[in-house]
Amino acid sequence: MRYHKIPDETIKRMPTYLRGAMRLSEQDVKSISSKELAALLGVNPWQIRKDFSYFGEFGTPGVGYNIEKLLTHIRKILKLDVVRKAALVGAGNLGSALLAFPRFGTYSLEIAAAFDIDKRKIGKKKHGVLIENISAIKTLGQRSIDLGIISVPRGAAQEIADKLVEAGIRGILNLSPQHVTVPKNVKVITIDIAKGLARLPYYV
Repeated sequence: MRYHKIPDETIKRMPTYLRGAMRLSEQDVKSISSKELAALLGVNPWQIRKDFSYFGEFGTPGVGYNIEKLLTHIRKILKLDVVRKAALVGAGNLGSALLAFPRFGTYSLEIAAAFDIDKRKIGKKKHGVLIENISAIKTLGQRSIDLGIISVPRGAAQEIADKLVEAGIRGILNLSPQHVTVPKNVKVITIDIAKGLARLPYYV
């Protein structure tokens, strides 16, 4: 399923809606109104209705949203209705923490491969994932892996991004504090934790 002309901000909010719906499902809630869902997630009801309207009618007037149907719709929108495999590059402190993170499976995501240049790490398993030599990145296309995670020092980020693109990766989560350049058909999402933290003192 592919959608066109959907605001990027709407797509950014979809995982929030998914997480809220999963929480409600765990609590055995059957349906919820946009107002109730908005209160749970800390957003505006009109924003939820507008975001969902891009993809058709999700709810029933006077009843609200059926939780299980909502989960199915959002997973399909985000293409999480099947397990998506990712490759991690950089098995240092941050990379190891990602390998240990237990909730990727909740979102139908799996870190299926990990790479590093440190000979002390290569050949060993971390949280069930074998750490491979960086040279093996070129085999990703044969493993049905189309997502990549960059968790390397700033100076190596662009080189790793290039290698991932050459291997057929179409989406990259960049955790390095370095802007990387990729072809237009590859999506990069950069998360700079330090930069986000640096904004907090302004508001305090």
